[in-house]
Amino acid sequence: MYVSKMSAFKNRIYFSLKSAKCCQSRNFRVGKAALDSVNLKGRSFLTLKDFNAEGIKHILWVSADLKHRIKHRGEYVPLLQGKSIAMIFEKRSTRTRMSTETGFSLLGGHPCFLTPQDIHLGVNESTTDTARVLSGLADVVLARVYSHSSLEHLDKDASIPIINGLSDLYHPIQVLADLLTLQEHYGSLKGLTLAWIGDGNNVLHSFMMSLAKLGVNLKVATPKGYEPDANVTQEAQLLSKQFGTKLQFLMDPMEAARDSSVLVTDTWVSMGQEEEKKKRLKDFHGYQITMQTGSVAAPDWTFLHCLPRKAEEVDDEVFYSPRSLVFTEAENRKWTIMGLMVCILTDYTPQIPKLKF
Repeated sequence: MYVSKMSAFKNRIYFSLKSAKCCQSRNFRVGKAALDSVNLKGRSFLTLKDFNAEGIKHILWVSADLKHRIKHRGEYVPLLQGKSIAMIFEKRSTRTRMSTETGFSLLGGHPCFLTPQDIHLGVNESTTDTARVLSGLADVVLARVYSHSSLEHLDKDASIPIINGLSDLYHPIQVLADLLTLQEHYGSLKGLTLAWIGDGNNVLHSFMMSLAKLGVNLKVATPKGYEPDANVTQEAQLLSKQFGTKLQFLMDPMEAARDSSVLVTDTWVSMGQEEEKKKRLKDFHGYQITMQTGSVAAPDWTFLHCLPRKAEEVDDEVFYSPRSLVFTEAENRKWTIMGLMVCILTDYTPQIPKLKF
């Protein structure tokens, strides 16, 4: 009887180990991932303020891994098979919609796109009820909204993760793509200086909540009256002091560009600001990024823009030059949103070595 029980026990161990080996060969997390101290599964992604350096690095590592396996090795990696994402878009978008829909599908999941005609947050149905309904129908929600408070309301009442696809305050998924693009180009991020030249908007706010954690200096040049949010600025100053990086706020674009590694700008007139266009174009005069701007930057300077771009923001000579990383940046929107979704929905561990930061 004792021998029989021991034999059965050994068989169970054998088949358990065999099953684990099989799962590893199919690239699912077994055992090895337990050594990774970063676990983002189940977390919402409203702002990079909520994520420490290791969390951000982990998302970028997973993103780079998926890009390598799927794009460069041609593998099929159905990590999100059987899962669905509800995509709420109060504001139109090319990159956010395409990257999320194609990325989620590429990983085996099902994206469901919802326009204001399909779902009108807080109007036909309360945001609380919408959050609870979607929690029972999907595995994750990505919402692109006018007001950041809409995201916070969704997150408060949902039992599934909420991803910020853009709000008036932050655009964190854009900055993930920017960070991966810079890591790919420079090989590491620590010690770089990024110069933001333009409006103190949601993309800048997301840079301000993340760069210091990765050892990147930030110089901000905005016209008077277009400075970043005061609360975000205060938080960024604390982060800069904590991580020993430089943070400067200026009004002179050339001074911001001086010795900087990366020159970044964005639209001067965002959706919802069309009535301000004439005044904004006047106020931003002199802020266009040109080769003259780059002449005082670091010798290996590069250019980023989250798109869509207008000629008054950056001229063609810079935008279409070898220094411009904008189209790699746009493509990386897909790989980073995929990496983020895999991080918050699975226990996946990347196969490539950790990235250098």
